[in-house]
Amino acid sequence: MIIWLNGAPGAGKTTAARELLRLLPGSALFDPELVGAGLRSLLPADRLAAVDDVRELPAWRRLVVDTAAALLSELPGPLITPMTLDRQEHRDEIFGGLAARRIAVQHFLLHVDETFLRRRAAHPAALEDAAAHHRRLSRLPRYRAALPWLTADAHTLDASRLTPRQTARLLAERVRRGDGTCRIVQGPPPTAATLAAGVLFFDDRDRVLLVDPTYKPGWEFPGGVVEPGEAPARAAVREVAEELGLRLERDPALLVVDWEPPRPPRFGGLRLLFDGGRLDHDRTRDILLPGAELRGWCFAAEDEAERLLSPGRFARLRWALRARAQGRPLNLEAGVPVGA
Repeated sequence: MIIWLNGAPGAGKTTAARELLRLLPGSALFDPELVGAGLRSLLPADRLAAVDDVRELPAWRRLVVDTAAALLSELPGPLITPMTLDRQEHRDEIFGGLAARRIAVQHFLLHVDETFLRRRAAHPAALEDAAAHHRRLSRLPRYRAALPWLTADAHTLDASRLTPRQTARLLAERVRRGDGTCRIVQGPPPTAATLAAGVLFFDDRDRVLLVDPTYKPGWEFPGGVVEPGEAPARAAVREVAEELGLRLERDPALLVVDWEPPRPPRFGGLRLLFDGGRLDHDRTRDILLPGAELRGWCFAAEDEAERLLSPGRFARLRWALRARAQGRPLNLEAGVPVGA
């Protein structure tokens, strides 16, 4: 298990984590800052210069998951992990990756009022490192903007007036009673190429329905991996029932087949999109999301979908819309029609 201590820079996560170690037998400290330090020493300067923060690197997020899994194969756990996650897509990617490895997460937000944070940053000891002082203050607006989703996702503990030891004692109590448990449901990571089926639904303005997974970054089409021996269209029907609570009366028509090439660490595979047709107002009221997998849904016009989807998924959607208009399916490779 991982006890993830989130919060603004300077909130006292690391000092509270060290105190918590004494209260939870078998626990160990896992500081993802060490993963970042390793990347800074290994990656060329031009790659590091392309991001504002090492946490923006996909490699950092993958290594955090892989390192945690490796440590838990050597240690009884739990791992106490003090690290600011103020981007929801990063939280989704990391916690989803941990869930896929059957590693439970308890997510805590150590919230400290901004007045106290600025007072701590102005402390003479903190000012010894002017660059770190400036970095902490510069990240406060991003933390402030993230508070709505953070407080909804994590168990919040107001540590503004608490000492690290008091914070740790409260955390230990709440860990033991299961507060902050992330209820992500995610299958194990694939070990080979996969076949996946998605379904496109439309409203009366021809906007497409997208869903927001809790276990990976970005938005997605309703659907999922086709099980061994399962017909793709039937898999699409099954996934729609599981994810949206909608029952399709017949197998949906195929719009595109897209071969996704392997790009390590992903294995790629075939991605199919089917036409689920229009959803009227009564049917959209019947949508019921599984909270452990999906946190929301929306109808998006093509330009809105481009902002929400990854480039590969958007390319697939763009051709699926053209296939729907032409009334014939299209065969794609890496998001481009074969022979184009």
